[in-house]
Amino acid sequence: MKLRTGLLLGATFLAGITCAPEAGRLARHFGASLGIAPAFAEATTDSADTYRLLSLFGDVFERVRADYVEPVPDRELVENSINGMLTGLDPHSSYMNAKAFQDMQVQTRGEFGGLGLEVTQDNGFIKVISPIDDTPAARAGIKAGDLILALDGKSVQGLTLNDAVDHMRGPPDSKITLTIKREGVEKPIEVSMKREIIHIQVVRSSLEGDIGYIRLSQFTEQSDAGIRQAIAKLQSQAGGHIKGYVFDLRNNPGGLLDQAVAVSNDFLNHGEIVSTRARHPDDSQRWDAKAGGDLTDGAPLVVLINSGSASASEIVSGALQDDRRAVLLGTRSFGKGSVQTVIPLPGNNGAIRLTTARYYTPSGRSIQGLGIVPDVEVHESREAAGAMLPEREADLNHIITNSGGTNSGASQPAPPARNDLPPLAKDLPQRPPADWPTFDPTKPATDFQLQQALKLVNALAAMKRASAN
Repeated sequence: MKLRTGLLLGATFLAGITCAPEAGRLARHFGASLGIAPAFAEATTDSADTYRLLSLFGDVFERVRADYVEPVPDRELVENSINGMLTGLDPHSSYMNAKAFQDMQVQTRGEFGGLGLEVTQDNGFIKVISPIDDTPAARAGIKAGDLILALDGKSVQGLTLNDAVDHMRGPPDSKITLTIKREGVEKPIEVSMKREIIHIQVVRSSLEGDIGYIRLSQFTEQSDAGIRQAIAKLQSQAGGHIKGYVFDLRNNPGGLLDQAVAVSNDFLNHGEIVSTRARHPDDSQRWDAKAGGDLTDGAPLVVLINSGSASASEIVSGALQDDRRAVLLGTRSFGKGSVQTVIPLPGNNGAIRLTTARYYTPSGRSIQGLGIVPDVEVHESREAAGAMLPEREADLNHIITNSGGTNSGASQPAPPARNDLPPLAKDLPQRPPADWPTFDPTKPATDFQLQQALKLVNALAAMKRASAN
């Protein structure tokens, strides 16, 4: 049996799972069941102290059972204890009961019921990572960074993330009202919408003149196949005459590791894609591109990223940037450089999501807490980003340290030096002019970052033609 891992953004729902080290290896480190004994054996040599701490836990457990204001099921107490132990480690480790684990497996396949929101928990509230394209949440105008304060008028404080997500799910056509706090808006906003069966179209594409545009909204089991189909479709529509591509990973929170590797290989012919380093050297791994993998035949490529680009998105961006295969345009990415292993628990008791490794770009960079800096900085609006809401890994509590990479200990991320960019790259404005139209996702001409990316692809294509002559 193979266990499965995913590159997950906090406790983000709609994230993914993918192949991991063999069960035997994990059993060696975590134990054949819950892994308590081996974990304690490695954590401390003072078994007496360990037993005293376990006795303390038992005392608290019995006191809550006996004296809490109302009876609480033992399972609820134990599950809360497990979740507390894991969430206290870092923002991305957590416990999933049987239902949550089943929901995650369903979501990974790309279909589920609800609103179409990717969310995590922050300071007692529910934070929107990103609305999924063409879902009730996206059509209602929910934005990345919004804080959900209440559901149907009831505060989310005190709810676990699982409970909040369960409340947001429901039968199709049933109504729900979200109360949200948005950066720059003084009063809370109430947004009502109807639930739908969410069929995630993770890949969208279009021809922008003679440039192919491909957007990937998350890394699910359909991502690589969707990218391949999109490239083939664009090449057919253009009669084989495509000047270059824009690959949009903005607000893509990540997902499956194997899909990140496969999608990277869709644009690469050689070299390392990503490596992971675990606590135990035997569990460290490396993935390389396969020869002949680039479906675009080396065409100029610009990748769009922003603060919502996380995890698997950063693996792809980092691989393409380090290889000089693509030019990254936009704003600094989220900065999640850790890998979570999803470990099913015996007896239909759900699973734990445990941070087990850091990942590194081909040049050895760890982006943990730093993110990936684009080669060309371009913002989506004239307004400077506010500092009220956490928008990157470094803003979260209990994050793991950045270590082991070529940039270990760096307080500020720095992009690799490049001397292969066209002169236009320095002249692109960082922010839209005052008369720039209001952004409308259905009108590419209003997307300032996309328009600058199209200009850059044209410049890259011209530079490539000049060097070939």
